[in-house]
Amino acid sequence: MSRHRNVRGYNYDEDFEDDDMYGQSVEDDYCISPATGLCLIFNKFVLIFLFVCVWTGRLYSCLDQMRAVLGDSIPDSTLTQAALKYDCDPHRALDFILTEENTNAHTPPKKKTQVGMRSQGKMLNSSRVEAEVVPKVARMTVSGKKQTMGFDVRSVEENGIVAPSVRRGPSPEVTAAPTTETPSKPSAVNEDSTAPTPTRPTGKSKQQLNIHAELEKRQGGKPLLNLVVIGHVDAGKSTLMGHLLYLLGNVNKRTMHKYEQESKKAGKASFAYAWVLDETGEERNRGVTMDVGMTKFETDSKVITLMDAPGHKDFIPNMITGAAQADVAVLVVDASRGEFEAGFEAGGQTREHGLLVRSLGVTQLAVAVNKMDQVNWQQERFQEIVSKLGHFLKQAGFKDSDVFYIPTSGLSGENLTTRSEVADLTAWYTGPCLLEQIDAFKPPQRSVEKPFRLCVSDVFKDQGSGFCVTGKIEAGFIQTGDKVLAMPPNETCTVKGITLHDEALDWAAAGDHVSLTVTGMDIIKINVGCIFCDPKEPIRACTRFRARILLFNIEVPITQGFPVLLHYQTVSEPATIRKLVSVLHKSSGEVLKKKPKCLSKGQNAVVEIQTQRPVALELYKDYKELGRFMLRYVGSTIAAGVVTEVKGSTYTPFLTKHIAILYSSAFF
Repeated sequence: MSRHRNVRGYNYDEDFEDDDMYGQSVEDDYCISPATGLCLIFNKFVLIFLFVCVWTGRLYSCLDQMRAVLGDSIPDSTLTQAALKYDCDPHRALDFILTEENTNAHTPPKKKTQVGMRSQGKMLNSSRVEAEVVPKVARMTVSGKKQTMGFDVRSVEENGIVAPSVRRGPSPEVTAAPTTETPSKPSAVNEDSTAPTPTRPTGKSKQQLNIHAELEKRQGGKPLLNLVVIGHVDAGKSTLMGHLLYLLGNVNKRTMHKYEQESKKAGKASFAYAWVLDETGEERNRGVTMDVGMTKFETDSKVITLMDAPGHKDFIPNMITGAAQADVAVLVVDASRGEFEAGFEAGGQTREHGLLVRSLGVTQLAVAVNKMDQVNWQQERFQEIVSKLGHFLKQAGFKDSDVFYIPTSGLSGENLTTRSEVADLTAWYTGPCLLEQIDAFKPPQRSVEKPFRLCVSDVFKDQGSGFCVTGKIEAGFIQTGDKVLAMPPNETCTVKGITLHDEALDWAAAGDHVSLTVTGMDIIKINVGCIFCDPKEPIRACTRFRARILLFNIEVPITQGFPVLLHYQTVSEPATIRKLVSVLHKSSGEVLKKKPKCLSKGQNAVVEIQTQRPVALELYKDYKELGRFMLRYVGSTIAAGVVTEVKGSTYTPFLTKHIAILYSSAFF
């Protein structure tokens, strides 16, 4: 009790008279707790961080617009300083850089008298800058007028798309005459002068290359045709094409004898011809094609790039990759009793492969009815297969006049390169052999005049300082020494070498499956599915786009938020059906219903698709080759579609040093 009385009567003011406990001071009338102080500090840093993010985004946009006009001639530090000086206004910053550099180009050189080592270094650096900048200024000066290269557009954002360039290509006047530079003595440019600018002797330039004439000269004037071989697993695709290559002389007898001996030791004697295309140990051990095998052969009038696609359902994504790069196709079916039915009925790959190639733009198809020797070349069996397949392929969108049926035998080689002389076959079949039908295919029209586009199918390290990418050129053409832009990483690199079918070339055009050796970029930034494009007219990368799709035989109705796997060229990307826009009439395209709750099999609809990562793609109306895609769900192909509108935007990566300059100069 006494202790309690002492506590109640204790004078606390005497103890705290001169102390400052937890932020309490004798001069202050308030108290700040440690938690409150930390919250204030945290809020302060959050505000600074948000402020930095806003300014960083403005700087990104400003520098992208400036780089689109000036190219790579101006150092990054110069662009950053100009952007910061004019509060990230690209127009004022560009005017400042162009005016300053043009003034430097007009300034006559001073006499070099009594100049120290430091002054000499400055003059050399100034000359080097002039030599880099003068060509850009000269390229923008035509007929005494200063062209703006499309900079009248105030913003690069259009429909939420962040594009690396301001205008899709310069004006025709600006690109009329290439300019030159002399490293030791840069020439001044007079805007009022109409004299032509001398050209730098760099060999064959893009303006001088007549691509159509060069294509006619190459391969003796033979057009290129990309052929994919598809069909159900164990239909004999690899054996059929391997035997075809052997009969054409693309595989010598010594190599073929080696394959025969090795296949016998492995207990797979009938797979000898398949080993011509199935080169990996795992493919040979399992007896199935797993990846797209690629080779080349020639007919009387064409050069054929052959792609042997896998038939097993587990490797459908690889088959889609091959079919997306093909112009025509050979569908191989097994004529054996029960085997054709297994591949053609539900669950077989004959139907799915036929739908896939047609949806990916293949219109000409040769059906190789294989293993006809096992049914004694019966006409009735052949007609039965033709009847069932013909009805299905017509429903898939093939015209009867574009589908051709050829009885063959991959193991014996009958009716492959020459017309068969087997009496049981010649008694009722008088049509062409398989090679003749391939040679009769019509080559497609190539988009050579359009801007350069190449979809990367493989990336590997080169022996030199750069690395190699392989893929098919979908549009335009490329030459050694050209600069290309990789999207979506938005990085520029230089093409140092071009290889087509193991042959080094100076150029390659649309339709070619090439290997490019590139430098100036880190290999870690390039993935399969990236698009190499013309820096002046780049492809757009997005995470959200609108498309028109055709639904196949699906078991589960598609609703908003439905997860799918997007297959586009060589890209396989997880995606989501973000919005169901409308249901369309199959033939007329008329809107039947807006904002449907779900989509069922066989319907034609407009949807909005969201991808997890940016994907570089084109509108179908601009590039048919780069506007098609497939949707899959739980191992089945559920829809095919074409891109109609790009909605999403990408984040343009930026160099860390620019951010450091921004932070140090503007905020800290």
